[in-house]
Amino acid sequence: MPLDLNNIIKQCKSGNREAQKALYNKYSPLLLGICKRYLSNQQDAEDVFLEGMFKIFDNIKNYKGEGSFEGWMKRIMVNEALMHIRKHKKLKLMAEWTQLDQPEQPLILDQLAVEELKFMIEELPTGYRTIFNLYVLEGYKHREIADLLNISINTSKSQLILAKKKMQEYLKKKDFDEKVS
Repeated sequence: MPLDLNNIIKQCKSGNREAQKALYNKYSPLLLGICKRYLSNQQDAEDVFLEGMFKIFDNIKNYKGEGSFEGWMKRIMVNEALMHIRKHKKLKLMAEWTQLDQPEQPLILDQLAVEELKFMIEELPTGYRTIFNLYVLEGYKHREIADLLNISINTSKSQLILAKKKMQEYLKKKDFDEKVS
């Protein structure tokens, strides 16, 4: 049984089932988590995860060892999730705004429990959630997001601002509800 990642990759390239199982076991929590961030439905997330794993195993022979292997797998999962969203026409973006009423303000995320943050992201409309995940969690730039989703840079920016605003509204409502209780 392969022990280190380079050996696992090498064995996977030759179709070794034990190496594939080791890779699956090592990375499935991380990669399934990515799918869950984009797809609020558990079944859809699991389906996309499995499709992504098939794609990883099918294309691992093309991985040349340049850059992070984990990053390579993450990109596949993100792309699979985006393809699923597009295929099922779940990505509804608001009309592009050239000017927004409120300036962008950072959220105070360090005060939130992880589960609450996950809930907030899952409750965002698909378009907001997709842009938020790509920009904040995956580290994509607005130009890259625009290219990936075939939208304008301004649409990407406005969706991110609206997602943050929706999350801020949730936090304000939650704070109010806790004070009343």
